[in-house]
Amino acid sequence: MIFDCLHDLEEIRERILKGQTLLIAGDARLMDKLPAGRWIGGTIPYFMTDFGGICTDKKIFVTDLDTVASNISIKTYDENTIKNVYLDSPENGFSFIIMPAGSKCHFVFSMEAFSFKDFAMRPLIGWISGTHLDERETHKPRIYNGMIPSQHQEGAVVMHVELYNKKSAEVGMLNIFGQGSGDRITFPESGFNTKEAYINGVKVDFAKYILENKLDLRLPLVSNINGTLINTSFHRNFGADGEVRFYAPVFKNEEYRHARPIDNYTEKFSKKLSLDLGVEMIFSCNCILNYVYSGLDRYSGSGLCGPATFGEIAYHIHNQTVVYLRIIHNQ
Repeated sequence: MIFDCLHDLEEIRERILKGQTLLIAGDARLMDKLPAGRWIGGTIPYFMTDFGGICTDKKIFVTDLDTVASNISIKTYDENTIKNVYLDSPENGFSFIIMPAGSKCHFVFSMEAFSFKDFAMRPLIGWISGTHLDERETHKPRIYNGMIPSQHQEGAVVMHVELYNKKSAEVGMLNIFGQGSGDRITFPESGFNTKEAYINGVKVDFAKYILENKLDLRLPLVSNINGTLINTSFHRNFGADGEVRFYAPVFKNEEYRHARPIDNYTEKFSKKLSLDLGVEMIFSCNCILNYVYSGLDRYSGSGLCGPATFGEIAYHIHNQTVVYLRIIHNQ
């Protein structure tokens, strides 16, 4: 692994000025002070390290790509152009994307990524930027295009990375959740919120159903899309009008089941994290909900370092997972 983990502002400033190619995460009060260079970044104060989880506005998380990147290009997209992200990806390499939570681009990507031309034909990985959980009402998540440099509360910033010969990129995901054996749940419309759902084909008030059945909202809904289990996590508070809100969209007519219960969330998640992935890992990020629900702020030794984010991207949006990028050395 070549994680750099957490560093002081002045060290990162020096590395940028030396021309290093960097992926950066940190509090906006630090990110705003970084000079122009070969980097992109997003705001988040939560991180997993070799010593456990940490929340800090004094350190910056950095991944150095100099050992693998033969060439890069940095582009910004908006909600109208994000559909081109796969078309712009290099033939031998990967693309790294960051977008702000709650932005128009976040919404469009979440709803439409499956229909983008050349979807998943080349590796795409990244995360959704956020804020301190206590500052969600007063601070907006941001993304940074270091080449200018500039910060944005809308859009997406992407670093397209070409790899050296005899190297290739592989995107992976760790998910501890599986579909439970309970009711089949479908939705009349796609979106990030709903008032109604079909339970085994019968339309119900979904918030009322959740309360009557005492669903544990720490556990996501799980769908099976083309053989991949996809989590959709709940906001734990309903909207003022009784709408059930999600951190990623549910899709019309897709079948969901509430995730099966996990006896020991922290132990199960920690065991999954401790898997030997076997080849060089460049980047990983974890979900802020795993950080909060499983006590990862008190856990060390997973071997995975990275931001704890408001959403994970491995080709499309995920919730309550770890996504990672590793580099394969071909013969």
